[in-house]
Amino acid sequence: MTKAIIFDFDGTIIDTETAWYVAFREAYKKHEVDLSLEMYSGCIGTSLHKFNPYEYLMTDLNLPIDRDEFRKAVQLHHSQLMEVEEMRPGVLEYLQSAKQSGLKIGLASSSPLEWVEKYLKQLGIYDYFDCIRTADDVQNVKPDPELYLQTLKGLGVKADEAIAIEDSPNGAKAAEAAGIPCVLTPNSITKTLEFGNSLHRVESLRDLAFSTVFAGAVAQTK
Repeated sequence: MTKAIIFDFDGTIIDTETAWYVAFREAYKKHEVDLSLEMYSGCIGTSLHKFNPYEYLMTDLNLPIDRDEFRKAVQLHHSQLMEVEEMRPGVLEYLQSAKQSGLKIGLASSSPLEWVEKYLKQLGIYDYFDCIRTADDVQNVKPDPELYLQTLKGLGVKADEAIAIEDSPNGAKAAEAAGIPCVLTPNSITKTLEFGNSLHRVESLRDLAFSTVFAGAVAQTK
């Protein structure tokens, strides 16, 4: 019996990922360096330990770039791109349906709490979540399962009683490692990456009826 739904944040609820890639790619172009998606994918849905796009030009290519100015320019460009970004299709409907069905709603994000709360409040959906776990709560972010395990604990449910909503391979690996079935909704950047098995894979949640995923939970409330 499914009792909970757990959302990833970046790229799943709102597509911050594409804006980051565009901002970094264009910043790299100014230094005549091509930032491939394959290279950049190393930091999608996880920490910057595997690939740090802020540092690569300086540490790996030894280019004479001011780190602070580079970081500020990328973040400013990302903020400008995000001004026109909206919640991904179907997310609000899933939140509303989950609340009406009596499901517990969690969020597991590799980003800092301050970042996540900022957008959840801007989007007007902060109060939907019963449990929020971020990079501030764990030692290891995705693809490590710790974020999902902490969220399950906070919600008071078992892994087989929850379903995760993810957009990236690192996120999907984390959910799988925690034993949670996963629905994949890749965005325009992550859809080109390689994923493992999933419960469902759709372009957006609008293409997958809530009742299809949570049939047991919906029936239980009738």
